[in-house]
Amino acid sequence: MRAVSNTSPLSNLAVIGRLALLKSQLSEIWIPDAVLEELGAHPDPAARAAIQDALGKGWIRCGSPAASPLLSLLSLHLHRGEAEAIALAVDLHADVVIIDEQEGRELAAQAGLQVTGVLGILLRAKREGQIPALKPEIQSLRKKGKFFIASFLEAKVIAAAGE
Repeated sequence: MRAVSNTSPLSNLAVIGRLALLKSQLSEIWIPDAVLEELGAHPDPAARAAIQDALGKGWIRCGSPAASPLLSLLSLHLHRGEAEAIALAVDLHADVVIIDEQEGRELAAQAGLQVTGVLGILLRAKREGQIPALKPEIQSLRKKGKFFIASFLEAKVIAAAGE
């Protein structure tokens, strides 16, 4: 399964030591140049090292979206990394785009893309037995990644995980 990711899912998974879940769930993971730049400036040295290792081993790849009306339009509404991730996903005919921010998720869906985020990756990992429980992962995201999740969404995801 080919995926393109925005910065925050990679950053958050790296911060909690779960970046490798992407490698086990997806056959190709692409990031655009803007995301590469943002990840290169990650404030957590261990997270930055995990990301650099994945890039060095080639299981996270970089690409540039083509200059297009879609990219121009997305750039009016989103941060550069989000806009480039969605445009690159369209260019690559990706199976999924990994993005957490609500506006980016909505625009990706409008562009015809399947969307998931860090919670979707963790939920799949729980269902596939890659992690024992989802609640501790969410707590870790909050503590280490300063991840915000609305209480109704957390309850929904936890219920979906059977916890």
